Amino acid sequence: MPASPTPSALCVEGLTFSYSGKPVLEDVSFKIEPGEFTVLLGPNGAGKTTLFSLITRLYDSRVGKISINGAEVRAAPGAALSRLGVVFQQPTLDLDLTVRQNLLYHAALHGLSRRTAAERMEEKLLRVGMQDQVRARVRQLSGGQRRRIEIARALLHEPALLLLDEPTVGLDIASRRVLVDHTHSLCEEQGVAVLWATHLIDEVEDRDTVIILHRGKIRAHGDVATVTAAAGSASLGGTFQALTEGRQ
Repeated sequence: MPASPTPSALCVEGLTFSYSGKPVLEDVSFKIEPGEFTVLLGPNGAGKTTLFSLITRLYDSRVGKISINGAEVRAAPGAALSRLGVVFQQPTLDLDLTVRQNLLYHAALHGLSRRTAAERMEEKLLRVGMQDQVRARVRQLSGGQRRRIEIARALLHEPALLLLDEPTVGLDIASRRVLVDHTHSLCEEQGVAVLWATHLIDEVEDRDTVIILHRGKIRAHGDVATVTAAAGSASLGGTFQALTEGRQ
C-alpha cells in the first residue's frame, strides 16, 4: 500500500471571524508544510493576533476550519494542540521561578515524565545558548534571554508547528537577529514548521514564505520573489506598502 501523505503542519480553510458583527478575518486560507518558515506580515490591527488566538483555541470561529498536523482544532482539540508550540506577544514566564522550574511546569502540563523533561530541557536550552542559566530566576534575565527561554519551553513537547506572535517586540537589533536565525535553524535542522507574525520587513528573508495580511484579508501569499513580482515592485518593502496603505 502507498504510504500516507505527510499532513500539513497547519491548514487554515475559509476562516472568518467577527467581533460584535464587525469582520476581523475574512475567508482566510493557507497551508504551512513541515520545515517551512512562513512570515505573517501585517501592520498593527491587521488581524494577526486574532488569527493566532483562533489557532490556539483562545477564540472559536464557526466559519472555516483549522487543522494542525492533520488534527482539526474544533473536532479534536487535544490531538491538535498537543502538536502546537506557542510564543505569545506578551511574555508568559513566571518571573519569580527559575528557568528550570518554568520549563518543568510546562513539561508536566504536557504529561512528560520527569526524566524526559530533564533530558529535553538540557537539549533545548543548549540549542538556544541558555544552558548556563538553568538555575537563574527569570527576573534576572534580559528580554532577549527570556524570549529564548520561551522558545525552548515551547519546543519541550516537540511540536510540529511553532507560532511566534511579534516575538522581537522590545528587543535590541542583536537580540532580534539571534531569534530570527535560531528559529530558521529549527526549520532546517528539525523540520519544525514556523508561523512568525511581525510588522517588521527586515525580519523577512528571501528564502521565507510570506503572507501579507491587511484588514483581515490575505493580500499576497508566496515566496518573496513571487510576491514582489506579482505586485510589480522591486522590494518586499515596496510590495507591503502598495498592498496595505490606503486599502480597504
